[in-house]
Amino acid sequence: MLALNIPGRGRFSLHHLVLDFNGTIAFGGEMISGVGERIQQLSKELEVHVITADTSGSVIQQCEGLPVTVQILQSDNHTDEKGKFVRGLDGVICMGNGANDEAMFAQSDLAIAIAGREGCATATLLKSDLIIADINDGLDLLLNPKRLIATLRK
Repeated sequence: MLALNIPGRGRFSLHHLVLDFNGTIAFGGEMISGVGERIQQLSKELEVHVITADTSGSVIQQCEGLPVTVQILQSDNHTDEKGKFVRGLDGVICMGNGANDEAMFAQSDLAIAIAGREGCATATLLKSDLIIADINDGLDLLLNPKRLIATLRK
């Protein structure tokens, strides 16, 4: 569990980290360098989930050996499916960038938009608590929560 006390926002007991795959932790279907190591570290405090439409068909191979659960979307409405997935969890941080991440952001306790090389859909950005350019910097905020607190305090 990751416990945060963010002045002006409250106390958070976070148990789950939900990560979009393509555009967030991967580019062109390949895991971005440094992400795997950070997931290894974060998995000591958080249950890590990777949720994806798996556009590139590579998520299983790319996540092999990592302490994550992979959820491949099956429905015709990926936005709703991601929202329902997060709604079923307690204490959630989400990271994503696509339009289909909007509902999961709305259901999460903390939502971090990753602009990255693919950009970030406006609807998802508007549901986020924070936007950051690089996934590794975003994951580092969770590894060094005082940085996250400093950014989100009111």
